[in-house]
Amino acid sequence: MAIVYLGVGSNVGDRAANIEKALTLIKSHPEMEVAAVSELIETDPEGGPPQDRFLNGAVKIKTDLLPVELLSQLKIIERRLGRVKAESNGPRTMDLDILFYDDVVIEGKNLVIPHPRAALRSFVLKPLAQIAPDLVHPRLQQTIKDLCEKVLQTQGA
Repeated sequence: MAIVYLGVGSNVGDRAANIEKALTLIKSHPEMEVAAVSELIETDPEGGPPQDRFLNGAVKIKTDLLPVELLSQLKIIERRLGRVKAESNGPRTMDLDILFYDDVVIEGKNLVIPHPRAALRSFVLKPLAQIAPDLVHPRLQQTIKDLCEKVLQTQGA
């Protein structure tokens, strides 16, 4: 089974309930097993139009789904929870991103793993550092803990 780390986020409606519903759908999926869930953190949106603050977290799952199959299943969950892709980086009821899939590196048209901006975003790294501080970024060869500390120092957080 592959070890996968997902980013979860919501900034529309009852954000915590949206994330809980997403976790319930992931847990009930026959080909996904939730191994760990971070605490949720509230963050300002980055990029996109003016919008409400996000709740963000990270989830560790185990799966036999291939990366593209997993992406498809996550998109189904997003749509079930009311996600409508109206504009890039716009408000969303649910955002599920594959951050890391084992130590796989994929550069596809519709799928890039590791997530291309994961190492630059505190809202990804802070929750991920709670559940996988020693995970090594396969491109950068640095731990999540080290990347998180670097980003927080840069942002003065």
